[in-house]
Amino acid sequence: MIQYNIDNQIMAFSTERGCKNATLPYDGFNITYYTDDAPEHISTCRRMLSMVMLGISNDRLILPRQVHGTEIAEVTEENLTDKFDGIDALITTLPGTCIGVSTADCVPILIYDTRARAIAAAHAGWRGTVARIGRKTIKAMAERYGSRAEDLKIVIGPSIGPDSFEVGDEVYDAFSEANFEMDKIAFKRNGKWHIDLWQANSLDMQHVGVPQQHILIAGICTYQQHERFFSARRLGIKSGRIYTGIMIK
Repeated sequence: MIQYNIDNQIMAFSTERGCKNATLPYDGFNITYYTDDAPEHISTCRRMLSMVMLGISNDRLILPRQVHGTEIAEVTEENLTDKFDGIDALITTLPGTCIGVSTADCVPILIYDTRARAIAAAHAGWRGTVARIGRKTIKAMAERYGSRAEDLKIVIGPSIGPDSFEVGDEVYDAFSEANFEMDKIAFKRNGKWHIDLWQANSLDMQHVGVPQQHILIAGICTYQQHERFFSARRLGIKSGRIYTGIMIK
């Protein structure tokens, strides 16, 4: 597990594989229940994370079933046991409750409101990035908790880096048509476009008022470090997932 130093009242982290054989797609720490990993292995990892690493009950470790969309849900005492199907971002003010997202090359985004003491976790694949899920999550926090962009601290976690994220013209065009600053997030190498998802998400959230110095980019490429983190481009879509979570202590 790698931890992010956001605030002493916050636990923010990403899980690591800790695997013996990096070529096996499910070898390593995986809590994502909707993969084809063995259910008993997922349950063991989940209990280890919740009870041993975080010191919370299993029902307070929340993971939505993501669909590369922009639906956002609030986690409350009343819906802790919900499946959160079709949800790509979670927000909450509940203490002792870990919310997070599942990734294997996509970008995980963690958000902490230092004033309102609210947290969020968002899943930004390239489609979610184009659809601006980062700023939409910030808007949801503003509407629900009165969050202000200048009070937010943000982590962009381990995910595929710009050197590895080679894309076709249709992906480049999707970003261009969504009015991203292509000169800042894209470049060509050997005739192929590369997109910097880290910078795309960072700039998008800066555009709604988040100070640049409040955004931490982990700078860890999951494709290049697939022995340490799951990477769908390396291992195939049928593989384990990183869990990137945030919790108010």
